[in-house]
Amino acid sequence: MAKVSIIIPTYNVEQYLEECMDSVTRQTLQDIEIICINDGSTDGSLSILQDYAKKDGRVVIVDKENGGYGVGMNIGLDMAKGEYVGIVEPDDYVPLNMYEDLYAKVKEYDLDFVKADFYRFGRKESGDMNLAYNHLSQNPEDYRVVFNPSRNPETMRYIMNTWSGIYRKAFLDKYQIRHNETPGASFQDNGFSFQTFVYGQRAMIIDKPYYRNRRDNSHSSVNDKNKVYAMNVEYDYIRRLLVRDREVWERFRGIYWWRKFINYRGTFRRIGEEYKKEYLVRFASEFRRALDTGELDREYFTELEWSQINSLVKNTDMFYQTQVKTRIFGGVNGSREECLEQELRDIRNSVSYKFGLKVFAVPRKIKNRLKNR
Repeated sequence: MAKVSIIIPTYNVEQYLEECMDSVTRQTLQDIEIICINDGSTDGSLSILQDYAKKDGRVVIVDKENGGYGVGMNIGLDMAKGEYVGIVEPDDYVPLNMYEDLYAKVKEYDLDFVKADFYRFGRKESGDMNLAYNHLSQNPEDYRVVFNPSRNPETMRYIMNTWSGIYRKAFLDKYQIRHNETPGASFQDNGFSFQTFVYGQRAMIIDKPYYRNRRDNSHSSVNDKNKVYAMNVEYDYIRRLLVRDREVWERFRGIYWWRKFINYRGTFRRIGEEYKKEYLVRFASEFRRALDTGELDREYFTELEWSQINSLVKNTDMFYQTQVKTRIFGGVNGSREECLEQELRDIRNSVSYKFGLKVFAVPRKIKNRLKNR
């Protein structure tokens, strides 16, 4: 039995695949298997994988007709013989010590899964790389401690991804944790992530960035402006999973709707301008129904988020017109940086922020006077 099975779902990524495969085959942890699922690539991806398989007996290739990310990932998960399972997207890469370090951690603490901080990156035409450190949590106290995600829904606020860690294979099989088999690469990592947190009992996050997640691949789902309702379909799937157990649904209902809001808002920012108004109608309809049935829990949302939901539901057309003028959701085709800047402006204009400024104005003046003495 290998210590870690690494699954690489591959579709038309010949431009990046060698960098990915080099980083995986050269891992300091030698006892691994590398399962490459070629999902009907029409470029040179399969040939590249075959070259690596000839040189490295740990590389296993499944060559199949195109069926989508979820189908390919589930084939890989069913095939995996490793004690733990990792995922590497074929346009990303990993540092050479990643799996040795993560495997040592899961063995030391007997974890169902461990996840680590990561970098997002892009390369300029000059070859220079832009790296952005991503913390899974903004709270330093959340790191390097064993937690039970199945009893702590708040941990679902950590940045959601499937590839920055490793998962105990027996744990995935016990709870039949797999991906939604929808067409294409359509955010099926959301459902997988939800399941690991709903059923995991021993987990840890590490404040060290290993995984390198590419953001300059124009063919990636996160850059697809025409993929409009894929996230909605994924969250319908997640809901069906959760409501099978009433206790689980009641425990995770609040965080489910918060996570859904965050991802719907992100979808609105991503899609083309021609789809935005139509998408807001669907967005508003789902959240209006949730408000009417009492499924939304106010305590899970910030003041700004709750205000956005109510404005959207109350008058969707006016919300859209205001969005065009003020960029409530980060603007039309706005970058992530623009979105974050707008959210910061909104927070600074909020009542609670202005109230806080007044409350702490005097202590701040005293502190500044003492500092300047």
